[in-house]
Amino acid sequence: MIPVASRLSAMGHHIYFGAEERHFAFLKSEVPGATLIKFPGFKPGYSRFLPAYFVLLLKIPLLIYHTISEHFKVKRIIRDHSIDILISDNRFGLWNKDIKTVYVTHMPVIPFPGAFRFLECIGIKLHTAVIRRYSMCFIPDLPGDVNLTGRLTHSTTLPDNTRFIGVLSRFIGSECQNMESNFSSPHNCVIISGPPPQSEILRKKLIKVLKGRQSITVFLGGKPDGSAEMVRSENILFYNHLPSDAMKKVIGQSEDIIARAGYSTIMDLVCLKKSALLIPTPGQTEQEYLSRFLSGKGWFSSISQKDLTNELKFSGSRPVKWSDDLIVQSSLLLERALNEMLED
Repeated sequence: MIPVASRLSAMGHHIYFGAEERHFAFLKSEVPGATLIKFPGFKPGYSRFLPAYFVLLLKIPLLIYHTISEHFKVKRIIRDHSIDILISDNRFGLWNKDIKTVYVTHMPVIPFPGAFRFLECIGIKLHTAVIRRYSMCFIPDLPGDVNLTGRLTHSTTLPDNTRFIGVLSRFIGSECQNMESNFSSPHNCVIISGPPPQSEILRKKLIKVLKGRQSITVFLGGKPDGSAEMVRSENILFYNHLPSDAMKKVIGQSEDIIARAGYSTIMDLVCLKKSALLIPTPGQTEQEYLSRFLSGKGWFSSISQKDLTNELKFSGSRPVKWSDDLIVQSSLLLERALNEMLED
């Protein structure tokens, strides 16, 4: 959402950002001048033992309640702040018949686990019904054969109100190779994102695998409410959070990268022309599919969390050779979609 908000702010529009309070400090630094509104999202929660899709299945009644609740809550926000256009990231209930609303998703096709793949057609119909409630649907990907989402976007007929807006990243256009290094020697990077407990499980496993090696490894915790101070343990440096410029340097100067297969992380890496070893969250079908799809293309490599061992070898963060054209095309697609959204 940050690159969309930043582009609209640069065009002279005032931005209201609805988020959890723990993200406020981060948003203030990324989108200066935005009005921040407390608006927490649905938290499915994850288990140490059960697959993510099974936990979500159990909480579908709670998701439906939250969707209905936020639908009426956002009506008050629109009225109180005289909002003209509302853009939401994968929130089913934020459509409104009185103003223009935009739904953002990178997976019109929500992937079901193997044994339940035959039920995907039902999920597609339900998700399409949600998309049609909105004035427009933005898909952060490219429309052609070179794309990052594969069958999540390109295997079904999309509603007429759908627009591709290119790859989004707050790092887009950043050139890291000439930045002054923060480290006296080459380093690797681990990007830990996603909710607990799986994020903490992965962190502990990777510390065990990487600790004591000769090379420095920087762990980025992805906690915007945390401190940016560094903690060191042998060859490992830990940061709960870093400002965008510092984070760009750490990632851009890394020799090798390990990361979760979250789509935002993937887009950030592509825009920084970096590859990575992707480790999907266990049972999170979207991440498992993206890992397989992108490693099959040769753009990233992939390993499951249970297969992490002390024998792990970095595969090399190869530059994504087509990322220059991707960034140019993405900028044009986003500009075109925003201009269409701003008509009338």
